Amino acid sequence: MFRISLIGLLASLALAAAPAGAEPATAVLGKDFSFPNQVAGLPAKLSDFRDLQINSFTTSDGVKLAYWEAGKGRPLVFVPGWSANGAEYVNLLYILSKSYHVYVLDPRNQGLSQRVEYGARIARFSTDLKEFSDHLGLETADYCGWSMGASVIWGYIDLFGTKGVRKLCFVDEPISIVAHADWSETTRRDAGAIAPSPEPLIAALNQAPPAHPSADDPNLLSRLMLRDSPAFANSEAFANAVISNDPKALKRVMYDHLTNDWRDVVVHKIDRPTAIFTGEWSANVPSQRWAQSVIPKAELHVYSKAEQGDHFLMFKNPQKFAADLQAFLDR
Repeated sequence: MFRISLIGLLASLALAAAPAGAEPATAVLGKDFSFPNQVAGLPAKLSDFRDLQINSFTTSDGVKLAYWEAGKGRPLVFVPGWSANGAEYVNLLYILSKSYHVYVLDPRNQGLSQRVEYGARIARFSTDLKEFSDHLGLETADYCGWSMGASVIWGYIDLFGTKGVRKLCFVDEPISIVAHADWSETTRRDAGAIAPSPEPLIAALNQAPPAHPSADDPNLLSRLMLRDSPAFANSEAFANAVISNDPKALKRVMYDHLTNDWRDVVVHKIDRPTAIFTGEWSANVPSQRWAQSVIPKAELHVYSKAEQGDHFLMFKNPQKFAADLQAFLDR
């Protein structure tokens, strides 16, 4: 959820219009990239991932959104969290594209997608997701949302239903980040609420992340800055090299995101097989357990601390996450 890439070697790519047609990622980015760590089963260089392409489409309100894709077969659509982008999914794209046609949509104001001053609300992001699915001509697909990306999928279901959805995956997103004043402690815990109002959370975005975090610190920003996973260090280095985020543009959606309460959607509108992922380092475990309890036949995966079970588990342990997700999707 809390990630801002402030270093970008190719800043002009992110600020310009997204590419007009599908091209190899190396061609779109204008250079190759060597990953800092050699990880078995993952590419050593971007050019090793020959199937990876970057494409774009234009939304009904005139915004060019970039998307990353690879593979063939049943469609699997990833929706990134706040400030995130397809570059961070490079390892998951590489692994899962061997079995699926995998897509990662860069939301407006994120990744390689266009920066605009309008549409900064989850409902518009959800509409963008629907228009993306229509652009691809998807009759049905599997959808996986991480962090705020889960909220975008909940908004999609709220607005458009689940007709085009085969299976769902949600990764470590509270059901309501901000608590209502009249909620009991139990309701706050079940929803995952961590603050009484958005203001302190928005103020926290202006704080610099810890430069030397402790490996035992459960704080979300500390978990982000830890590079204790070679695969995560690779994907973060790649994202930092090819994406230049605009913090001001990113913050436009945050107030709306923080104030949404998705309990009614989670309880009444999710009628597809669902997998939920969280980890022992995350403060969201109680809300994820509650979500599993109210979604019919939902399954819950709680990664241990040794399995990199924090908010970034799918990037820190991509091999395990990909295997667990594929097992769920193929059942």
